[in-house]
Amino acid sequence: MEFSEDGIVLTRTGYDEIQRELNEILTVKRPAVIDRIREARQLGDLSENFDYQDAKHTQALLEARIKELKTIVQHATVVESAEANGCIGIGSKVVVKDLEDGFEDTYTIVGPAESSPAQGKISHESCVGEALMDHKAGDIVQVHAPGGVMKYEIISVE
Repeated sequence: MEFSEDGIVLTRTGYDEIQRELNEILTVKRPAVIDRIREARQLGDLSENFDYQDAKHTQALLEARIKELKTIVQHATVVESAEANGCIGIGSKVVVKDLEDGFEDTYTIVGPAESSPAQGKISHESCVGEALMDHKAGDIVQVHAPGGVMKYEIISVE
């Protein structure tokens, strides 16, 4: 996991979601897998016990996720809100228009740890996110992406 000079940048929503997931794993999922392991052990021969092997695998995945989430929380820098002057910052919801094909997209600018392009959440460190930072509605920005240069018009910023 990479850290910026500010730690792991998260929006308040992203931080709260990570805390919720960590709490769910610690209070619900981990105890449930421990019960599965205990029940599977009672069935006897562990070398051929699929339930036991599966539960141990699930436990290892949960423990890795717990470690990852705790690291994120420990190093998180929470950004409460975007700039009040209408400029795009972390936490901004932005509508952009691709000037080549005319399609509009809506993005929420977030830190890398909570980035999810499929959900419209893009990192401020991504090609598009970096190009949008500190611009306002009405600005035209150029995005230098691996596939070439794209131009976007910023339609609105919330």
